[in-house]
Amino acid sequence: MLIQTRPDIPVVPSSAITPQRLYLNRRELFKSAAASLAAAVLAPAAAWAADTLTIAKRVVTTSDALTSYAGVTTFNNFYEFGSEKDEPARHAGTFKPKPWSVAVEGQCAKPGVYTLEDILKPHPLEERVYRMRCVEGWSMVIPWDGFPLGDLLKRFEPSGSAKFVEFTSVLRPQEMAGQRQRFPQLLPWPYTEGLRMDEAMHPLALIAVGVYGQELPNQNGAPLRLVVPWKYGFKGIKSIAKIRFTDKQPTNTWQISAPDYYSFYSNVNPGRTNSTFRDQSTERRIGEFLMRRTLMFNGYADQVASLYSGMDLKKYY
Repeated sequence: MLIQTRPDIPVVPSSAITPQRLYLNRRELFKSAAASLAAAVLAPAAAWAADTLTIAKRVVTTSDALTSYAGVTTFNNFYEFGSEKDEPARHAGTFKPKPWSVAVEGQCAKPGVYTLEDILKPHPLEERVYRMRCVEGWSMVIPWDGFPLGDLLKRFEPSGSAKFVEFTSVLRPQEMAGQRQRFPQLLPWPYTEGLRMDEAMHPLALIAVGVYGQELPNQNGAPLRLVVPWKYGFKGIKSIAKIRFTDKQPTNTWQISAPDYYSFYSNVNPGRTNSTFRDQSTERRIGEFLMRRTLMFNGYADQVASLYSGMDLKKYY
């Protein structure tokens, strides 16, 4: 496991990174390329005009090549803007991530409504280069910019009875095309996710506010999203509007929609395969042709396996 902290390395702008072609398979090659071109042409300038962030240090957890900025920002899941991979980039231009506030509720000493400035002010930003594995079988390597989730949660002084933390995304159907869709409704809105408190406090768990040294584009979850690199990508809830501390395990949105396929923990597990869950033993890295072997906990087992000691990870998937 390669972990490097390099405060001396300057932030590399996306313009200095050679773009990689999006490549899923022979059929998806042309579709992905067309989607990237369409996103670049059709997305309003506001969706791309991100401010450069000041990064205090870097943490690199993999020697794998970075996925290009174009790949990260034009090929992703954000069902609030549509179910196709290119729809978030095409539809997110009308979304307004500022001004922003986050409601903090539940079993903590400092509930309230905090502005985005309140949330960000005390936290120096880090660049965290993480693997990201989608449950659909594709993956990326992304240089997120943010700060440890645990540092944020500690500020609200959760009580000893708070065993879980629940996150809720914003509900703005007037700005989010996917939330307006009714027949069929893509998901029950608003989107919710949750973590056990020890997971949330783990130093790898991140609140991301940027990518590639720039503010998060709307389609990637502006202004605040969760990144938990040892779990499948859908656990990374985007555009967080509420944080709630609770003594009961939350039910996440995908768990409600398809409980046989999704569950609360959603740890990357190459051994979990049955009639209702696709083979998770391999993945296709965006920008590559060949499949690669999926690693337990997405390659972060040395850091997080102790969180699940004694648990049946096929039962608690």
